[in-house]
Amino acid sequence: MAGFLDRAKEQAQQALNQGKQKVDEVQQQRAGNELLKKLGAAYYAERRGSGSEQATQSALNALEAHIATHGDSFLRGV
Repeated sequence: MAGFLDRAKEQAQQALNQGKQKVDEVQQQRAGNELLKKLGAAYYAERRGSGSEQATQSALNALEAHIATHGDSFLRGV
């Protein structure tokens, strides 16, 4: 009986870990999408004359830092 409970506990822990990993991936994807959106808005504002090159560069730097840390998988859906 203890073996069964140990296996069940192990399977539950694996499922929990997989769930946490998926949540982390979704959060990273949302953060990347938000940074990409901010870059687009900064670039648009710059092109329209109401933004600055510095704001666009700052948004680009933030996006590149996110990609360096978490990868660019969020870009595949774009």
